[in-house]
Amino acid sequence: MDSEAIDDPMPMASTSDDNAETIGEKLIALAQGKPNGISDADISKQFPDLQPKQKATIINKLLSQGQIALFKQGNSLLYRFKDPSKGQAVKGADNEEKIVYSIIEQAGNEGIWIRDIRFKSNLMNTQMNKILKILETKKLIKAVKSVAAGKKRLYMLYNLEPARSVTGGAWYQDQDFEAEFVDILNQQCHRFLEEKREAASKFEDGPAPSRIMTYASSQEVLKFISDLGISKVKLSVEDLEMILDTLVLDDKAQMMISSDGNKLYRAFKSLVLPSGFTKTPCGLCPIMANCCDVGDVTPTKCEYITQWMDL
Repeated sequence: MDSEAIDDPMPMASTSDDNAETIGEKLIALAQGKPNGISDADISKQFPDLQPKQKATIINKLLSQGQIALFKQGNSLLYRFKDPSKGQAVKGADNEEKIVYSIIEQAGNEGIWIRDIRFKSNLMNTQMNKILKILETKKLIKAVKSVAAGKKRLYMLYNLEPARSVTGGAWYQDQDFEAEFVDILNQQCHRFLEEKREAASKFEDGPAPSRIMTYASSQEVLKFISDLGISKVKLSVEDLEMILDTLVLDDKAQMMISSDGNKLYRAFKSLVLPSGFTKTPCGLCPIMANCCDVGDVTPTKCEYITQWMDL
């Protein structure tokens, strides 16, 4: 009896270890599928039954084994898969190359300016440029241009997809804002909402059901745009919501949040003509109350009113 009591816990511990090992392998696979990194929310979504204590144990083990790395992206912590082949390539490099690689690695998919690399590494310009060229030749890092500053280059790891803040997302092509493309999307989104409103007006079961039928989710609008085939790039729901939100600001549509948290839009025609003031940047400015003749928010410093006056 006593021997049975002693032997019982052993298989349970082994099963737990095997389970942790399996979850660890799946977590690594998840990180491999998202080169830009995975968040705690991604892990919780993938493993909803994983207890916080067990999750921390598994993550700490993977970190200590060097299979994943921890980075801070904005205000969020991300876990990124560490490619062993990349590690071996850096392993044979000198200390300066390892330092520069580590600095660029920490920057994630938002990249880092060469000036900031130089500041953090304390290396001279000539040496810095030589190291960057070596790392680029080895395809460990790459240089990308940012829409925020076209003449400057950002450096990031070779396998990372640049963040939207760097590329400008779907609205930029070769760093140029695609104004015509945005206008076409704006028109087609408005047309879809208008057609939905007209179809609902023929519904004869009363005003309340008819009004509900005028609303379309951003997913519905995305499907409509995708079916038209007018976009060469793959658009996300967030991309379409940016376009739809401009219709709301232009007083051409209304938006409401559904019970499940999704945004719903419908075409809207105002019964009252807007004043000319609403056509100016000031009429729609969210910080107009803070605008005065001194300080950071002033008419003389406002780039939007300057652009508007130049039209």
